[in-house]
Amino acid sequence: MTDRLLHFIDNALAEQPGARTAPVFDPATGVSSKRVLLADAETVRRAVAAASAAFPGWRDMSIARRQAILFRFRELLESRKDELAEIITSEHGKVLSDAAGEIARGQEVLEFALGFADILKGDYSVNASTGVDVFSFRQPLGVTAIISPFNFPAMVPMWFFPVALAAGNTVVLKPSEKDPSAALWLAALLAEAGLPSGVFNVVHGDKVAVDALLEDPEVASVSFVGSTPIARYIYETAARHGKRVQALGGAKNHMLVLPDADLDLVADAAVNAGFGSAGERCMAISVVVAVEPVADALIERVTARMADLRIGDGRRGCDMGPLVTREHRDKVASYIDLAAQDGATVVVDGRGIEVDGAEGGFWLGPTLIDRVPTTSRVYTEEIFGPVLSIVRVQSYEEGLSLINSGAFGNGTAIFTNDGGAARRFQYEVEVGMIGVNVPIPVPVAYHSFGGWKASLFGDAKAYGRAGFQFFTREKAVTSRWLDPSHGGVDLGFPRNS
Repeated sequence: MTDRLLHFIDNALAEQPGARTAPVFDPATGVSSKRVLLADAETVRRAVAAASAAFPGWRDMSIARRQAILFRFRELLESRKDELAEIITSEHGKVLSDAAGEIARGQEVLEFALGFADILKGDYSVNASTGVDVFSFRQPLGVTAIISPFNFPAMVPMWFFPVALAAGNTVVLKPSEKDPSAALWLAALLAEAGLPSGVFNVVHGDKVAVDALLEDPEVASVSFVGSTPIARYIYETAARHGKRVQALGGAKNHMLVLPDADLDLVADAAVNAGFGSAGERCMAISVVVAVEPVADALIERVTARMADLRIGDGRRGCDMGPLVTREHRDKVASYIDLAAQDGATVVVDGRGIEVDGAEGGFWLGPTLIDRVPTTSRVYTEEIFGPVLSIVRVQSYEEGLSLINSGAFGNGTAIFTNDGGAARRFQYEVEVGMIGVNVPIPVPVAYHSFGGWKASLFGDAKAYGRAGFQFFTREKAVTSRWLDPSHGGVDLGFPRNS
């Protein structure tokens, strides 16, 4: 019996008669026991209409009541997060500890958003002109759409919807059709926490659903995380329809290793950041830029650590799980052949490894490639899998130039014991998120997430104060209450006095 994953509209599961469907796989077994509905434009319209109808009541609800509902959601999530981690692992494939870490990072944003009463306070100037006061305040946008990727089915939606809801908006979430169950679980938990009907809705789907959200006149803003070509399409299409947009794109993240770095620390960081979540992270380190003469010694340390990794079913205590689909596994594996064709040296080949899991799983082991030409697609393209490249350079300046010449500017790191070099790097590198001896520099919730160049399109970064600015609009009010001494006609231009 194949389960049908329905939409969630008006605080209830919603059918779609005659809907197209897509299979949802367990990546560790290669077996599909679920099919998810793919929304048509009419179903998307139903969800948006529900969110639009719920908006005035949610917007006008007192701060205290909105806060109480979100606090209740936080407590429910904390008590049941292990259940959510199991759902994520069963559909994405990442190991349970990684799924738990994803949830924890999403909770950070939720907990930050709970302070919205202070964050959204306005400003007030008394007697800006004689008898005239000026003040400002922020109001929600309305219906917000969130289009999230497969690699973080809980965390990425939670980068956006806690902030959007706290600010008084209503939400339509379209999760990835590859692992949609986490979104349904979160929607049900929000309803249990007391969120009013229609405030948070989930529609599943593919490009048909995405386009319907981008074009719907009642959708005020769109938040997206995914590959750069799709991010550009989301940004251009939504902006053309008059919407506010934040679209986070792809990455090719470099780790610059200087000769004075602690190579054991670097090797640990490279393995953790390159192969965690099977490399399916937009903040994964995919290129180690080694300033000679450290490359050979570093490769020796990295390969030793790779040999100890246990690959298999994420529910069995393994270090790394499968990739999300067979097609994606095959695409990532094709870069290994390409590297050899382009003259690189495949030091560790992740194909054909022994795994602790079912034979039909979507397996590809950690792969290390040395001397990757910077003209190769292995270097220039986002692989989004457990493939770590080594590029050798002769100086800090050459490494910096290499990073800055890339199309992406999402994340980067430098490993060094030289404070001056680190300070210079963080100022000179053209990247939005930088780690100093930190391989995955995802900002904490009270800062904001987002890159530069082809890694970010739109009006704002995600979460933090930038998130609240994105999900609200400011009003400025100039006010004068007249008393009997005022009056008379004056055609001159108004002046402060």
